[in-house]
Formats: sequence, structure tokens, C-alpha cells
Amino acid sequence: MTRPMLRLGTRRSPLALAQSALVAAAVTESTGWPVELVEITSHGDVNRASLVQIGGTGVFVSALRDALVDGRVDFAVHSLKDLPTAPAAGLAIAAIPPREDPRDALVARAAATLAELPPNARIGTGSPRRSAQLLALGRGFEIVDIRGNVDTRVAYVTDGELDAVVLAAAGLRRLGRAAVMTQLIDPDTMLPAPGQGALALECLVERADVAAALASLDDVATRVAVTAERSVLARLEAGCSAPVGVLAEVVELGFAEPELFVRAVVGHPSAAGEVFRSSITGSLQDAVGLGHALADRLLAESAYGSLGERVQ
Repeated sequence: MTRPMLRLGTRRSPLALAQSALVAAAVTESTGWPVELVEITSHGDVNRASLVQIGGTGVFVSALRDALVDGRVDFAVHSLKDLPTAPAAGLAIAAIPPREDPRDALVARAAATLAELPPNARIGTGSPRRSAQLLALGRGFEIVDIRGNVDTRVAYVTDGELDAVVLAAAGLRRLGRAAVMTQLIDPDTMLPAPGQGALALECLVERADVAAALASLDDVATRVAVTAERSVLARLEAGCSAPVGVLAEVVELGFAEPELFVRAVVGHPSAAGEVFRSSITGSLQDAVGLGHALADRLLAESAYGSLGERVQ
């Protein structure tokens, strides 16, 4: 018997369409279930103001979730870093596939690295998290707020308007644009957004058939890592546009059980270039607890007292 077509809700951006097409192919290969893409326009796609101005968390998500609830699509694909940390009533993250490279990437003139950029170089990014960490390098970089798709951002460099831009390596790889990267930025220099490089496949809780099909794509190591990262974000009560970077990695010890190594950075919202860092290591079975403990450490040791209020 021929299965009905699964409708996958996706944003219209080139990157969203590319990663949704990868998911659709993986679902069909794994389950035999045919998938069609249903393009949805989100508020974040039509409003060109900065993410901080238009609300940050959820601006790329709400329209897809509305389509799920309305029955226009059977499941949706999100960039996990765009998802609010609070659960959505009636919806479930059925799968988190294996993560792409979570690091940030530099695209610079003359194939430069961060260390090779001149003092006071003009660097484009729409992310307060990236801005805070770039300023913390003490190089006097001028940060220029930009929006737009990958091609638009890369064009700022190729057209000579900016010296460099910072983008997610995962997006460039999924679009087949890895060649434009002039540096993969080490997490010791710049920690990525929580969940960066990972995708979330979301469906209605009541659609057990869809959830079962999507579950075949779930990657345990990725889910554990991003759970810890998002737990830090949730504890700090910070959104996806806040100056917070987190990276959790499963460390294989060889002689003992693997451990989860979690690093985080919080940028001061009003003191440019001031950031606070901390890390923690613990059991893979305690991803949420580790994330909360790391956030509490940041709040107790530096961020809470220095920021006056929790990161907004």
C-alpha cells in the first residue's frame, strides 16, 4: 500500500530549504515515506530589522508551529538554535539528527584569519553573541549589524563594503559554500550559539505515527549535547538573540565512561568587550543538571552580579 505524502514545513530561505531537503531525503531513505516540502514565511524572514529589535527568540519558529497546529504540515524542520527553550504545548521534538559542524566561520577579504585582520577592521554580524566575543579580543574591531541570507552576507565582503563577516559553518556547508570560509573559528576564541549546527524535527504530540518515523533520524550524542546547551540558556533566562555562547561535547576517555564537557560564555549587554566564561564536566546522563550548574556558576561568579539583572 502506498503511503500518503508527509508534508514537511520549512522556511523559504535558501538555507532552510537546503537543510529541509536533506531531512526529507533522509526520512524517505530511512522509512520509505515520501516527503514534500511546504514553504512557510516566518516573521523573521519578512522583517529586516535586527533580531534584538524584533524579539529574537521565536521569530523564525512561530509560523511553522502555527502550520503544525492548523494541520497544514505534518512536521517542521527548525534550526535548533532558533527554538525557544520552553516547551510548546502539544508539540514534541521527535528527532535531532546528527549535528553539522557547530563552529562559527570567518569569511574575510584576502583569505584572512581573525589574527590577520587589521586593527579596526569592519566585521559584519547580526549576533550579539558574536559581537561580544569579537570585541573581547581587544583588537578594536568595528562591528557592523547585518541581516540577510548567506549570499547577501558574503557579498558584503566580496563587494568591499566590509573586511569580514562571521557565519555559521554548518549553514555554509549545507549550502555547498564551504569554500568561502577563510577560517573555522576555534571555540576557545568564539563559542557558538546553543544548538548551532543542529536541526530539530518537530511534530504534534498526538501524531505518534509521524514521531515514530522521525525517531529513526535521532542522534543520541547530539541530543545530549544540545540538551545541556539549551539548559544553560534556559537557566540564564536568555533568548537566542542574547550574548550567550555554549558548546557541549561528548569526550571519549577510553579507560572510562564518556563524559560531557560544557563551555559557556556570557557577554555583558552594556559593557562592550566584557565577557564571562566558565566550564563544567560530568555525566552524559545529567545533561540538564550540568547545564543548570554551569549557568548557576556563571551567575554566581560573575554574570549575575555584574549584569545587575539576568541576561535578557
